[in-house]
Amino acid sequence: MAEEERALLGPAGGGDGFGFGDGGVSPQPLRPLPSACDPRRLPHRLLVLSLMCFLGFGSYFCYDNPAALQTQVQRDMKVNTAQFMALYAWYSWPNVVLCFFGGFLIDRVFGIRLGTIIFSIFVCAGQVVFALGALLNTFWLMDAGRFIFGIGGESLAVAQNTYAVSWFKGKELNLVFGLQLSMARIGSTVNMNIMGWIYSRVRDLLGYTGPSTLGLTLMIGGITCLFSLMCALILAYLDKRAEKLLSKEQGKTGEVIKLTDVKDFSLSLWLIFVICVCYYAAVFPFIGLGKVFFIEKFKFSPQEASAINSIVYIISAPTSPVFGLLVDKLGKNIVWVLCAVITTLASHIMLAFTFWNPWIAMCLLGVAYSLLACALWPMVAFVVPEHQLGTAYGFMQSIQNLGLAIIAIAAGMILDTRGYLFLEVFFSACVCLSLIAVVMLYFVNHLTGGDLNWSAKKREKLQKAAATEAEEQERLRRQNEDDLAKLRPKADDFSLRNKYLSKLGAQLPDNYCSYLSTMAHRSVLK
Repeated sequence: MAEEERALLGPAGGGDGFGFGDGGVSPQPLRPLPSACDPRRLPHRLLVLSLMCFLGFGSYFCYDNPAALQTQVQRDMKVNTAQFMALYAWYSWPNVVLCFFGGFLIDRVFGIRLGTIIFSIFVCAGQVVFALGALLNTFWLMDAGRFIFGIGGESLAVAQNTYAVSWFKGKELNLVFGLQLSMARIGSTVNMNIMGWIYSRVRDLLGYTGPSTLGLTLMIGGITCLFSLMCALILAYLDKRAEKLLSKEQGKTGEVIKLTDVKDFSLSLWLIFVICVCYYAAVFPFIGLGKVFFIEKFKFSPQEASAINSIVYIISAPTSPVFGLLVDKLGKNIVWVLCAVITTLASHIMLAFTFWNPWIAMCLLGVAYSLLACALWPMVAFVVPEHQLGTAYGFMQSIQNLGLAIIAIAAGMILDTRGYLFLEVFFSACVCLSLIAVVMLYFVNHLTGGDLNWSAKKREKLQKAAATEAEEQERLRRQNEDDLAKLRPKADDFSLRNKYLSKLGAQLPDNYCSYLSTMAHRSVLK
């Protein structure tokens, strides 16, 4: 490490870069580090970026293991749909609270490197316990595994974003976030399309179906979590090495959570929360139950059902960065959210009341899902001050997980008692509530003079004007301070001596009390 540091930073003590020691005689040119080992060079940063992207691959792959194996889980574990959907609810319950403390744990307790490793271990341990529950034919143990998995899953995403901010800046940061999201969606897509095949191969190997087959399949899926843990360990080493070589600080989330800020949230922000909860409640639980839905209603094969159920994630992977750029360039966030919600409602109505090719509805749902994510989440920053952003986003994620946990259980109960038609009507009702909240947000924003629906050009123009005004106010403040400083009498040696003697309690003649006259002068200035 010492040789790498000298190669990267040059010789200590103000050397000329040719390796002279303190008493050196002959020049020994330092060999520069290979580009793949230099934290400042593109190849090394691309290596770090790839590790960041794969950091969450295992978590997203295993999150939807139940959806990919819905038929097998319900058959082998002998559970109904409500119990099956509880697997998703148990993932969400810990994140109702942890969303507030994930950033705090990374910043103040563990640090980004140790925190990422710990959260990755939770993900691995949760998947192992989940698989053991199936192997031992103990469903409550599977629930416990999903709970442990949830403790690490969401916090690992926070750590992933913190690493990105630490290594990449400016415009390239948007691309990095887009690539991370795309890799997450790829993980979900691969899970949807491969876990059923793995189950079939394990069944052929063992010669029977049952809890053992399911448990081994889930254990094999857990290999992706081990892979992500290895990425976390390598990334921690590379980040520690870069910190020493470049003398940079360890990355922090920068989140400041103050629950007392909740009372100051505006009506617009609460409407954004309602949109978020109602919309995602009609997407993620539907995907969790979608495979069997396509098999039963549209008579698809399991492979075809898995493929169409994953199309939302497949579309999201490439389109999220594109839609993000589009919203950044055009603005009008509320209009984009309105379009996404209406399109989602149309998709659920098509799936509920028609027998049209479901690929049409699912492709529309994938486009709408990607568009809403790019337009909705940035709106929070427009309606709350910067010092409340951590609290606002934490609260938004918290109630989102609370809503997903409750809706997942409710969806399972509806499916057990009423069937898929009533379930689709329920999801459509959730989207309708989201639509009502969007319309209300539009009028509230219009009546209060908010900037949620401004065009990008107008927002940029007003931001520049505000920045110019702030600079002018800062200039005037400094000028006033300089003018006041000129009015204050300068302290000479004589006055400093008298001031010191006065503090010691010495009695000075009246004509020597220049310090007192100075204090009187300051009181006049006040």
